[in-house]
Amino acid sequence: MSNLVYMKSLLKDVLETKNIKFYEPIKKYTFTKLGGEADILITPSTHEQIQLIYKKAKENKVPITIIGNGTNLIVKDSGIEGLVISLKKLNEVKVKDRVITAQAGANIIDVSRMALNEKLSGLEFACGIPGTVGGALCMNAGAYGGQISDVLKKALVLTESGELLVLEKEALLLGYRKSIVSQNNYVVLQAEFELQYGQYDQIKGKMDENTRLREQKQPLEYPSCGSVFKRPPGYYAGKLIQDSGLQGLRIGGAEVSRKHAGFIVNVDHATAKDYVELIQVIKKTVKEKYGVDLETEVIVIGKEDEE
Repeated sequence: MSNLVYMKSLLKDVLETKNIKFYEPIKKYTFTKLGGEADILITPSTHEQIQLIYKKAKENKVPITIIGNGTNLIVKDSGIEGLVISLKKLNEVKVKDRVITAQAGANIIDVSRMALNEKLSGLEFACGIPGTVGGALCMNAGAYGGQISDVLKKALVLTESGELLVLEKEALLLGYRKSIVSQNNYVVLQAEFELQYGQYDQIKGKMDENTRLREQKQPLEYPSCGSVFKRPPGYYAGKLIQDSGLQGLRIGGAEVSRKHAGFIVNVDHATAKDYVELIQVIKKTVKEKYGVDLETEVIVIGKEDEE
């Protein structure tokens, strides 16, 4: 606890008071609208602030958790120990010729809209992805036939030792819903996307169609963490769950969406425990019926809940 007290003192020297919150409910920062408290939650606005704070926290063995929009997170009901760094204030986006440079906290949707305004094609697939640039890069987010690796040029990351490192796309080892970022515990600070010039009407038409499909198929009327499971080779997770008779199954306030079985929605003040238990039931049932091991795309973080 003494290390945490030290961090509180240091943070007040680095950040404005309004950007430091103690025992902050994380449910205010996640799309599922659930999760316990963070010991300390901060919102730095520069790379230098993050680098200094990150190094000091590591030196003092204070646990660090990085969050963006909280779109694919389930935060446990007991909360998050140590320091939570929200990147939402690192949201600057710039365009030069065919390259868009975006800080990690920028919404990938906003970046796709800027691309449209500049008549740049390649990010149409991202027009409905609710996460940040950092989160999208970390998991190589994709939709409707496109993914981050198709357009990424390079990224600026913070290493575990607190050093800044520029990595070209090839060095990021982007695969299906994975990258070297999560494997090496890097923190994405900035990304560059190289796009192609196109026709405004064609780009907008594709984005409008993707938006229509998303609204038609996804349960946007409820809080959720997006697609819960990765696509298993040769199958679709949602179809397996639906065919297993699990659509509409509910534990507590968490329910397998009746609109799209690949989503778990918060229909009535769900807890993280509800979500985790429902995920386990889904995985067990699909394994028993089809012999397929479902792998979660959503990330579960936080302190172990007390029994």
